[in-house]
Amino acid sequence: MKACAKDMTHGNEAGLILRFALPLLLGNLLQQLYNIADTIIVGKVLGDDALAAVGATGSITYLFYTLCVGLATGAGIIIAQFFGAGQFARLRSAVWNSAVITLLFGIVITSVSVRLTVPALQLLSTPEHLIPFSASYMRVACAGTVAVAAYNWINAVMRALGDSKTPLYFLCAASILNVALDLLFVMVFEWGVSGAAAATVASQCISAIACTFYAFRKMPELALTNEDRTIDPDMIALCVRTGIPIAMQSALISVSMVMLQRVTNTFGDIVMAAYTASMRIEQFIQQPFISLNAAISTFTGQNIGAGQEQRSIRGLHIGLRTTTTIAVAVAALFWFFARPFISCFISGEESIEIGVFALRVTSLFYIPLGMIYMTRGFLNGAGDTAYALINGLSEVICRVGGSMILVELVGCGYQAIWYTTCITWLVTGIVGFTRFTGGKWRTKAIQRGGLQCG
Repeated sequence: MKACAKDMTHGNEAGLILRFALPLLLGNLLQQLYNIADTIIVGKVLGDDALAAVGATGSITYLFYTLCVGLATGAGIIIAQFFGAGQFARLRSAVWNSAVITLLFGIVITSVSVRLTVPALQLLSTPEHLIPFSASYMRVACAGTVAVAAYNWINAVMRALGDSKTPLYFLCAASILNVALDLLFVMVFEWGVSGAAAATVASQCISAIACTFYAFRKMPELALTNEDRTIDPDMIALCVRTGIPIAMQSALISVSMVMLQRVTNTFGDIVMAAYTASMRIEQFIQQPFISLNAAISTFTGQNIGAGQEQRSIRGLHIGLRTTTTIAVAVAALFWFFARPFISCFISGEESIEIGVFALRVTSLFYIPLGMIYMTRGFLNGAGDTAYALINGLSEVICRVGGSMILVELVGCGYQAIWYTTCITWLVTGIVGFTRFTGGKWRTKAIQRGGLQCG
């Protein structure tokens, strides 16, 4: 195993993007095994109530996680553009200063999230009999927010340098460990839902520590000198200016998911269990989109840094064609085989029927979902992080407004949960594509202004 930076400013665009995305996809699928293992073990061993309790925490823990992930993503954009521009001294400064700000932010978010566990669950209208289980799971999961921040930061740094393979190796080991710990904590030690959360946190923490130590020992670009290990206020400011809009985007999307979870909770345990199962499956299926999003972001960042705008645009077109192909294939798969997928997670016939409906209807809107990921990756990589707030706001408006209209005015019942998701994907996809075609991103590149700071 050898950590190695990859210059993506030369060579075949499609080959570079797909070869970069494949290890990310494998890594993301393995990371989803954390969630899949939790869901299957909790659902089959502890029952549907326990699964519903875990599902009730998903949107709020995701909110806390994504605040840290946004800063890590912003750091990756800066580092990618420095790398493409060949400014290695500033690259090393960005690595050190982004590490400091991400760690501090992770500690703060960890402290806040653990304290807000029960109030957050009550705000979500979580059924009272589920709150003790949900709170137990959420406290442990939120206590691992620092590990999530560290893991996503080192991944963002290595992706910015064109290395998507090294994190995969550590994640493979962590995935095996996670499954083993799930079985040990839940089935042997009988720690209940908190045992499932503890297994995931421990695995993520080990992966983050191991990957960070290895990367700094093996990658010359990360060989920091004493001069590099200094706090640079201008670099901190650049990291914050770039990362905060993305963090806010993630937070707004998470808030919209929290509100949709709140609507889901009002329909009771059966719908909650179906929602949890369908979300787990969709998170798994969306991993190709997420992987291509990261690949397009890195490809765009390096090429914008090198002043190769047209090459960046060609990369986006490759991403859009690829996600469209995947979307059509997955929609066909879910239309015919939704029941076997859902039945892996839940046992109740009524929950299964609702889950089948959920997968079939949302799969019809995977093409605009792919457009969201591709335009978001391109615009972030180009330095147009202001769009991130627009993207986040559009998702909040659609999810909150759509669910209110469909439930309260139209009277769609629980189907409104998934109709709202479809509307959100369609509108947000159009907004992202409009932002790209408008061309405003051409004036936003960090390498045209941000690189001159300090």
